[in-house]
Amino acid sequence: IPIVIVTSPDPVGTGLIASLDHPGGNVTGLSDFHGGVVTKRLELLKDVVPSASRDAVLLNPANRSKPLQLKDIQAAAPAFRVTIISFEVKGPDDINNTFTTIAKERPEALLVVGDRLFATHQKRIFEFVNKSRLPAIYSQRGYVDAGGLMSYGTNFADQYRRVATYVDKILKGAKPADLPVEQPTKFELVISLKAAKQ
Repeated sequence: IPIVIVTSPDPVGTGLIASLDHPGGNVTGLSDFHGGVVTKRLELLKDVVPSASRDAVLLNPANRSKPLQLKDIQAAAPAFRVTIISFEVKGPDDINNTFTTIAKERPEALLVVGDRLFATHQKRIFEFVNKSRLPAIYSQRGYVDAGGLMSYGTNFADQYRRVATYVDKILKGAKPADLPVEQPTKFELVISLKAAKQ
């Protein structure tokens, strides 16, 4: 059964496909290419808080692509003269304890690595971030629309439009193994002036 992916951050690194050019098997579609995007988020945080030397990264290690994204962030950190402190949240019950630990570590900015867990509990994240007066960047504009400071990432509306071409090709007889997995072509930076003032 052909499978068309829409927003897989690292389909090669997680073993979903063999390569972007030649996916092999029955999976093809679009990657949302977090490798360069997560390091750009780190750069944007540095632009917002130039004096920051300790940035927290919030991630869910149960999602196989997130530790890979953390490695990219850690590799880029020296270029921005930032030390990365990572905090793992595997489920809703971990959130409050993690926030307590983050508060003790006193980072100067926060990078939230996109995950459904965090999207589901974004209100709790915003409450913590606002109480701590911690500048934070997120993976999608939905976080900013809901009250977050800023986001940088793939324009998912564009991804969803583009995925239709894959379905069309497969329905016309193309094999998923022969359709290269595409990376995003549109990215968006969204900043909430209201959150910035707060």
